[in-house]
Amino acid sequence: MEPASLLPEVLSNLLRELVEGPPGPVAFILNPGDRGLLASLAELSAAQASTRNNGRSSVAAHVQHLRFGLHVLNRWAGGDANAFADATYAESWSHQQVNDTEWRELREAFEREVRDWRARLETPPSAWDATTLSGFVSSVAHTAYHMGAIRQLVPAAAGPPAKD
Repeated sequence: MEPASLLPEVLSNLLRELVEGPPGPVAFILNPGDRGLLASLAELSAAQASTRNNGRSSVAAHVQHLRFGLHVLNRWAGGDANAFADATYAESWSHQQVNDTEWRELREAFEREVRDWRARLETPPSAWDATTLSGFVSSVAHTAYHMGAIRQLVPAAAGPPAKD
């Protein structure tokens, strides 16, 4: 099988590992046994998600930023030629503080965007170009980056340590 034909499955699996944790004993990004980003976020209170240490962005802001970015990508992959032009990127960092209801709704909205984006990763366009490939690959890297930032901000969101 040609490596390029495996790309949609590989990208979808890597994104799933980040947000849901490794599906079994083999992990490519996270440590085995990691619960993934969605479960880590579910364990945080709205107060923890809203904390801004030393003026840094809150966990809630990181989640809003990821949700926003995936929403734009979902619009783009769905054929919306104006998805990037219409995006107001400052808005993506707008939810620094949340109450309990807002935190639950933000996590649910993020999960929906992830689910929709994973479906798009699994069924990519028939013709790849550099922009499409960049959008697909960077979505996994971008999610991993913000997952690491979140886990640095709030130790309660961290995954298990590595084992030899």
